[in-house]
Amino acid sequence: MAEMAVQSDIVDDAGPYDRAKALSAFKLGDVTFYWITRISAISVLLILGGIILSLIVGAFPAMKEFGFAFLWTQRWAPSADPPVLGALGPMYGTLVTSFIAMLIAIPVGLGIAIFLTELCPQWLRRPIGMAIELLAGIPSIIYGMWGFFVLGPFLANTFQPFMIKIFDGVPVLGAIFAGPPSYLSLFNAALILAIMVLPFITSISVDVFKTVPPVLKEAAYGVGCTTWEVVRSVVIPYTRVGVIGGVMLALGRALGETMAVTFIIGNSFRISSSIFAPGTTISAAIASEFAESDGLHQSGLILLGLLLFVLTFFVLAAARLMLMRLEKKAGN
Repeated sequence: MAEMAVQSDIVDDAGPYDRAKALSAFKLGDVTFYWITRISAISVLLILGGIILSLIVGAFPAMKEFGFAFLWTQRWAPSADPPVLGALGPMYGTLVTSFIAMLIAIPVGLGIAIFLTELCPQWLRRPIGMAIELLAGIPSIIYGMWGFFVLGPFLANTFQPFMIKIFDGVPVLGAIFAGPPSYLSLFNAALILAIMVLPFITSISVDVFKTVPPVLKEAAYGVGCTTWEVVRSVVIPYTRVGVIGGVMLALGRALGETMAVTFIIGNSFRISSSIFAPGTTISAAIASEFAESDGLHQSGLILLGLLLFVLTFFVLAAARLMLMRLEKKAGN
């Protein structure tokens, strides 16, 4: 009994000191964790601000020389005297290729995601999923080489002549699908972009489709809905915020893709109504000319990069605003 009393006195004496030490250690760890995460978050803003500032400083000579006319000037002649630089051609190519790519990738990607989550046999899901992951992991330069040596000749020899013949003489469409066929064109680049962004749309759509509560789909099937009706009336409305987020992520990738597009777009600053004509994008123009540029030419290329940054920012901001409105509408 005396020994137990002595041990109890020791525990009582040590208890307050140990608790204070433990609380102090917890507080120190919490404060350290808080400042590490805060500095990490602030560093993102600092890096973003530094990128914007460096682009503005580098582009200032071109901004001072050409002003707002840089936006609607088509000619690109850095070796002329005086130099003439205009961003209209690269901006047109960037928007057209991204639009065509998303026009192809969105329905195909959503179709694959719906098949994998609603219709695909269990034994086939894993091989298709692995194939999609492999598409996402292929370097962009490989896509460019494949587009240049395989896809470009195939489109120029088979698909493009067929489309030119079909729409020849048709108002508007005849101009869009006008010839001659070309290995290097806006359409070829857009098709490569569609293949490249397809895994982003598919993977995110599959993940969000799996979040739909099974009871909702079972209830729809219970009242006699077909698979298409379940997807259209239950799955898509329930997951539309996530699907739009995946689409916008893919669009951001399409707007900024460089090497694959540089291989097969033709690098022409001339604007044509035909999607089978060569063109260029902002990122392709920078990649193909930056190494040999200097002075005002280099400043103009940096200004192109600043325009791409602003364009991407507005696209993603619009996407975020759309998602907020959809979330608010769903909450109401």
